[in-house]
Amino acid sequence: MKAESNEMLPVSEKYMLTIKEAAAYFNIGIKKMRRIAEDNLGIVAVYSGNRFLIIRPEFEEYILNSSEI
Repeated sequence: MKAESNEMLPVSEKYMLTIKEAAAYFNIGIKKMRRIAEDNLGIVAVYSGNRFLIIRPEFEEYILNSSEI
């Protein structure tokens, strides 16, 4: 499978999302999403360079198992 640089992958098919993408996708504020990423580093998020990346399948599981965000 060859991925071209000018071809954008839909957010729903990405494995990892930036804070802004995740906030828009899950309808959660950016500040709250960043706080969740900081508190659950290694579980639902990883730190790559100077940014957090949300692991979408893990975050979906986290949301399903929590009673409040």
